Amino acid sequence: MIGLFLGSTDFPKIILDKIKKKNKKYFIIDLTKNNIFKKDKNSYYISIGKFGKILNLIKEKKCKKVLFAGKINKPKILNLKFDIQGVYYLPRIIKASKLGDAAILRELIKILAENRIKVIKSNFFNPELTLARGTFSKTKPNKLDAINIKKGVKILNHLNAHNHVQGLVIRDNTVIKKETSKGTKKMLQSINKTKDAGGILIKFPKKKQDLRADLPTVGLDTLKDCMKGNLKGIVLKANQNIFIDKNKCINFANKNKIFINIV
Repeated sequence: MIGLFLGSTDFPKIILDKIKKKNKKYFIIDLTKNNIFKKDKNSYYISIGKFGKILNLIKEKKCKKVLFAGKINKPKILNLKFDIQGVYYLPRIIKASKLGDAAILRELIKILAENRIKVIKSNFFNPELTLARGTFSKTKPNKLDAINIKKGVKILNHLNAHNHVQGLVIRDNTVIKKETSKGTKKMLQSINKTKDAGGILIKFPKKKQDLRADLPTVGLDTLKDCMKGNLKGIVLKANQNIFIDKNKCINFANKNKIFINIV
């Protein structure tokens, strides 16, 4: 039995399809805003503040392993409904919430570990969704691109550990856009197709991010947004990004002469 803490984006749905094909027993703790898994008979819509109810459900299902996947929005503490155990953990959640989404997830994982519940990697059932090092497109980064990539990676690696930035766009050795709490898509949509043409998107996990949960996700929409912004390519971290619709993305990149580089 596997417990699935699922948020939004397409990634959780892909995991769920794979688990069903493998005939694995599962149950869902739906953490989406709109209860998108409500049609699944094994789904439970529970407030993240009701730790007692969540832990009791996990124990009732005799579950020893859980998995986090998808975008789980930072909860508004004042709007959460807490049970007794939730109130007990409240100071820890408040402290973590001040540091951002990734810190909240890390705290949840710690709480589960204290209750002898193991969190496995989000791509455990779908290892094919991550890519090894290399270039996966016909178009390759040139020497100038390599210099830009090196500079961009260095900047991401030197960000504060609790910074929400997972992505940036660099061109001419200068960062022209940085991801905000609104996400990568909003950043890409803000790019001026003419003024910022030739930039490179670099998207890595946050520093000190728990790689069992909340891996950065890219897909066909990401490539389309890059094309609309007239970007040259996209750079991801080897085995640390979820890549949805890989074949479609590679075909799209080849057609539009965008490089996909994994470092």
